[in-house]
Amino acid sequence: MSASMYAQEPVVGVNASMASLSVDQQNAILSALHAAGVHFIRAGITPDDKGIDFARRAQAQGIRILWLVQLQYRPGAPSRPYPNAFGVWGGPPLSAADPDQFRKYFEPLLAKLDAAGITLAGFELGNEINSPMFNADFSMPAETPSHSREFDLGDLSHDPEAQQVARGYLQYLRLLAVIRDVRSRSKLNQHAAIISAGLVFNEAPEAARTSRLDAVSATATLDFMRAHGLDDLVDAYGVHTYPWTNDPGNPAAAAGRRERLQKYVLAECRPQGSAQGKPCWITEWGIANHDASCPPRETNQITLVNETRANFQPYLADRRVLGMFYYAWLDSREGFAIYRCDQLTETGRLALAPAGHF
Repeated sequence: MSASMYAQEPVVGVNASMASLSVDQQNAILSALHAAGVHFIRAGITPDDKGIDFARRAQAQGIRILWLVQLQYRPGAPSRPYPNAFGVWGGPPLSAADPDQFRKYFEPLLAKLDAAGITLAGFELGNEINSPMFNADFSMPAETPSHSREFDLGDLSHDPEAQQVARGYLQYLRLLAVIRDVRSRSKLNQHAAIISAGLVFNEAPEAARTSRLDAVSATATLDFMRAHGLDDLVDAYGVHTYPWTNDPGNPAAAAGRRERLQKYVLAECRPQGSAQGKPCWITEWGIANHDASCPPRETNQITLVNETRANFQPYLADRRVLGMFYYAWLDSREGFAIYRCDQLTETGRLALAPAGHF
């Protein structure tokens, strides 16, 4: 990473997926993001002229993209069906990820972005790979449905299902190596940050699991991949956090959220420049609000967003966290949208405030 990257202020942005939208729809969203003072979004870039044009139009609005890079798989790989009874995404297992296919996809696309003058905020490969939601290497349902498990580091070496997940992690590292190699020859993006896939953290590991699906703890995932070279391939770890929303404004509840963030979510984040370990980018965080009013009632959401940002501050100050992306600008399913009723909500204004101005 370049010296200039070390000196940067923390990146503050928002998840803004637009690949499936028309150019007019994308332009309307980009204009609204620009008007709201947003300078960074986390989004995919499709490997076609429309994708390049989207990145160009975003940059014209002063918006840089944390590129959510898609995995690529060996030809003929098995694929989990979608939709399915468990509500998880379909597609091939991570263990079928193929570095040769990935290079054929990634290298020419980055070359086209370079040729178009696009400067990226970074590359984030894949999403929530320690969760069955995005990784078809997990059994479905759990091999022991009455007692689903969160696998630990030892399980990745000894449990048959977890061993299969571990094989996927090794393939994942091979794709990261392709990104690092191709990035080294980029004209404009050789210093853009490489972020490992945002991981899901269980903030109540002592509680009985109610899911019918297994998972791997985020800490075990990082420990396993670090033992196989992760820190030589990435500039930061991707993490996700969706804090509990119980009892807004209650000091005991607030203390619990702060302690869980420290103990589970950000415990693996190291100060920038550390001899071992990497800082983190929080590539998803959010507080849901299911109120459908216009304008929405936001009192509890504002309280919790203020609290969460305050909890992030020590990690931002000592460079253990270098970026944070709120989830999401628009959201039709889960209630996280901060652009509602044709305007940025107060929650959104607070969530997107520069890190040093909070």
